[in-house]
Amino acid sequence: MAATVTASSKTERLPGSRAERTRETENRILAAALDSFGTAGYDATSLDALAAGLGLSKQAILYHWPSKAALLDAVIDRACLDLVVEFDGVLRDAGEGWERIEAIVRSVFRVTIRRPELLGFVREVSRLGGDAAARISADLEPFVARARGFLQREMDAGRFRRCDPGLLFVSAYSAVLGAATEVEVLRAVGFEPTARSTVVRRRELLSFLRAAIVEP
Repeated sequence: MAATVTASSKTERLPGSRAERTRETENRILAAALDSFGTAGYDATSLDALAAGLGLSKQAILYHWPSKAALLDAVIDRACLDLVVEFDGVLRDAGEGWERIEAIVRSVFRVTIRRPELLGFVREVSRLGGDAAARISADLEPFVARARGFLQREMDAGRFRRCDPGLLFVSAYSAVLGAATEVEVLRAVGFEPTARSTVVRRRELLSFLRAAIVEP
């Protein structure tokens, strides 16, 4: 029995195996769906158009996920994993106190430039609300819990102004995501989304957050 399992496992790892091709197809679909949901929006994305862009049939997508809603759930899980990996990697190299806030803000702006569809997707899920918003909240809860704990410790140490750590996190999250991704709002107040304006926005945002959070 053990020999049979081992042989089966080896077969699944062979290049070009059915399992590998399945994973590759799923990854292509998830990447294309994330891009479309995060740029065009969920409602404006059709499975027919998604399949055509990938050179697949609609049934090929439905083979992996039985509905557009199921595909959305899978994209939420993948996007949350990408975000947590990105931010945890940054925090491993960051210092303590304000340095960690600054590191996260800079990381968000980097993601905005490198992968605008990722944060655009987070905004789109927030707009959708309902089960989709609940799912992304559940996926990100471990990261959010660590963030609240960090803010509480900094307040207890007298380095951050004392307030509710949960509300502080939500306020900072909204400010950072808005400054990084709300293009139309930024244009309305005179900021064109250029590389130069991005640097200015990031600098002004960090100055605002530092004044609001750090104990003088």
